[in-house]
Amino acid sequence: MIYKKFRLLIIIRIILLILSVFLLFKLADYKQFIVSTIIISVLIILQILSLIRYVERTNKKLSKFLESIRHSDFTSSFSDKGSGKSFEKLNDEFNKIIIEFNKHRSEKEESFNYLQTAVQHVSTGIISFTKNGDVDLYNTAVKRLLKINNLRNINELKKVREDIPEILLNMKAGNKTLLKLIIDDDILQLSIIATEFRMRGDEYTLISLQNIHTELEEKEIESWQKLIRVLTHEIMNSITPISSLASTIKDLVLINVNGKTKLNTIEDDDIESVEAAMNTIQRRSDGLLNFVKTYRDLTRIPKPNFRHFEIKDLFEKSSDLLKPKMEKNNILCSIKVFPEDLKLTADPDLIEQVVINLILNSIDAVKNVENPKISILAFENLNKRITIDFIDNGIGIKSDILDKIFMPFFTSKKEGSGIGLSLARQIMHLHKGTISVKSTPEKGTTFTLTF
Repeated sequence: MIYKKFRLLIIIRIILLILSVFLLFKLADYKQFIVSTIIISVLIILQILSLIRYVERTNKKLSKFLESIRHSDFTSSFSDKGSGKSFEKLNDEFNKIIIEFNKHRSEKEESFNYLQTAVQHVSTGIISFTKNGDVDLYNTAVKRLLKINNLRNINELKKVREDIPEILLNMKAGNKTLLKLIIDDDILQLSIIATEFRMRGDEYTLISLQNIHTELEEKEIESWQKLIRVLTHEIMNSITPISSLASTIKDLVLINVNGKTKLNTIEDDDIESVEAAMNTIQRRSDGLLNFVKTYRDLTRIPKPNFRHFEIKDLFEKSSDLLKPKMEKNNILCSIKVFPEDLKLTADPDLIEQVVINLILNSIDAVKNVENPKISILAFENLNKRITIDFIDNGIGIKSDILDKIFMPFFTSKKEGSGIGLSLARQIMHLHKGTISVKSTPEKGTTFTLTF
């Protein structure tokens, strides 16, 4: 409607201008109307100027309006009293748009302030910085954890610990690390997690820092308590019969005569009892020595010798080694690698030990079920990390022992040392990876290695 009125006024002004020009030409033929001719000429000039000003007024308003938007200046207002309803309507629309923009900007600022408050309130430290180390954001938790007041560049953290800037600048999306710091006699165990994002055309790294020293201490104490219970159980199982049998042998072999210890006369039946007791003592002592040797092996895992190799070759070697055992139990084993040439950087010997252990567990789980199956699947997950699944349709693991299977010497089998899964977890930890398990009783189990 605005533009229709605007067009109508332009047409009227042009018509008046044409009539004025036509009248000027008519009067120019008559010398007696020279004054009228001059007046008409001045009038035409004024009409032209008025038309130009009328047209440019709208352009100026549009220019001012767009400039206000470009500079986010929403304090301007538009008004043209006495210029007609068309311009009043146009000014009114401009002002409404300005009000809407101002409203959206206020809402955006409120959201930003809300997020800023939330970021500053959380107990987890947050630092956002560019690739060259310039800090864009850090919260109060960072100040409290690292005992700093200002942080403009990551390199300023050298005063906290020399290698912190290098560690943070080299972290990529999904990376995790644990950093131990001692600040003002306080011990910090910082769990650091990184992610990456782009903003305004620049790449940023977002780091979260959380002090888990207390949690680690609690877990360490809990782990020691579990280990002590296992060690106590195993040692007591061996020491108790040894002590009892040693006492029995002493009673049979030695006697006390007038306060002096002498050898007793042993009958044939007693000799057999002494021999049986001594054999039992020897057997239990050998078992205890083997237990200690196994524990020593568990704590002496060699440092990984990293190499780049195809996962398919690793599976073929492991399956060939265990093929006779699987054929004996009629177990169907399928191996799939996506893509087929998928490669892994790890110690192939240590990882092969983990793979063999998990396959043996699967064999043991499915050997008494109908149509026993084991599937081994290797692929790259959504986080670009290599994942290996060991899936079986066996008896599964009971929920009450699921959280204990990685404990050293814990086993639900009649035979076995109970160190296989604990050893596998330690090997994966040395590779900065994880091992996890999901199981449903009577349906099956899935062990997952993530590198």
